[in-house]
Amino acid sequence: MTPTARHIQLKPSGAAWLGNVPAHWDVKPLWAMYRPKKSTGHPLETLLSVYRDHGVIEKSSREDNKNRASEDLSGYQLVVNGDLVTNKMKTWQGSIAISSLQGIVSPAYYVYGKQHSGNDTYFHHLFRSTPYITGYQSISKGIRVGQWDLEADKFRLFPVIVPPPAEQDAIVAHLDRATSRIDALVAKKSRFIELLREKRQATITHAVTKGLDKNVPMKDSGIDWLGKVPAHWMIAPLKRLVHFQRGHDLPAEHRRSGNIPIISSGGAIGFHSAAAARGPGIVTGRYGSIGQFTFVDEDYWPLNTALYSTDLCGNEPRLVWYLLHSLSDLFVMESNKSAVPGIDRNDIHEILVAHPPQSEQRAIVAHLDRATGRIDALIAKSERSIELLREHRTALITAAVTGKIDLRSAA
Repeated sequence: MTPTARHIQLKPSGAAWLGNVPAHWDVKPLWAMYRPKKSTGHPLETLLSVYRDHGVIEKSSREDNKNRASEDLSGYQLVVNGDLVTNKMKTWQGSIAISSLQGIVSPAYYVYGKQHSGNDTYFHHLFRSTPYITGYQSISKGIRVGQWDLEADKFRLFPVIVPPPAEQDAIVAHLDRATSRIDALVAKKSRFIELLREKRQATITHAVTKGLDKNVPMKDSGIDWLGKVPAHWMIAPLKRLVHFQRGHDLPAEHRRSGNIPIISSGGAIGFHSAAAARGPGIVTGRYGSIGQFTFVDEDYWPLNTALYSTDLCGNEPRLVWYLLHSLSDLFVMESNKSAVPGIDRNDIHEILVAHPPQSEQRAIVAHLDRATGRIDALIAKSERSIELLREHRTALITAAVTGKIDLRSAA
């Protein structure tokens, strides 16, 4: 039977951010469901973290977790299956979950032991639902933006809505089916985006190394990664096409309101009232986002974390930009030569590349603008589709765990 929102009698939950809930569901304070606990002295247990998007996971499973653990783990807190775990400085963002793992978490976390026999997955979804995150925001405060502490005294009184056990199980089963379908679609679309990006890179590399004429005579470039190139093209060091220079310091306190884009290693990050470089230009990461290239049409300010083009040697600017995309892996390799990854402009200037004559450069640019434009439009459409699917997933979970759809018949 299809879940419905009809025939549900409602009652006030007692919290403005939660609104009404089904009349036959209980509303209990958090302390009646979960009690604070703190068990330390388990340094050999697996290190865990709480993520907004993933819940409680092993810290080592994520490469994007830059927070370093203490060398002494004896003060870290033990977590077991069924515990409620939250990062007190990020609870308001959704960093809260019911753990299905055993391990240890930072002393900065709150850990609560389970005091009920309900369905852990239901409460996991409930505590991470949209209304509850709004509720955490209402009882978090602090001085530093982005790191508001959850007030433990108010959190212990937090209302927890508790459906009958059979409904808890029915809600979880319904969400398992529905979210599995959504997750499969997201995974499929994400893989499609990966393939599109691979195709984009291959399209660019082929055009800037082989040209557009399939019947043109070819010659061996003498460079393994480059292979054969059109016989009438030159093989030249990159400095014949572009000269790079280190960017310029611009501390935040020195920036003034204006419309000149500030370009860092990863792209535009703001605006300033003055320019330090003339457009069109190309900016790439000296540190940080190495192997990425930003094309700038107008005058701009390149930051000192980047290298920027000072001379395009009479070449079509966008041709050079596309050609640099084909060198992304080489830039990364060059950056790994030292203990601290970084690019030396003198090294990259000597990279040998295929240099098409200027008479062909505009045609290559026009071809790539059309081809990559189509691919970029498909990527944007797929990314928007994923965004909508995730929004639907969130709304679906919220509706189910707060009683907005009636699953009593399924129970």
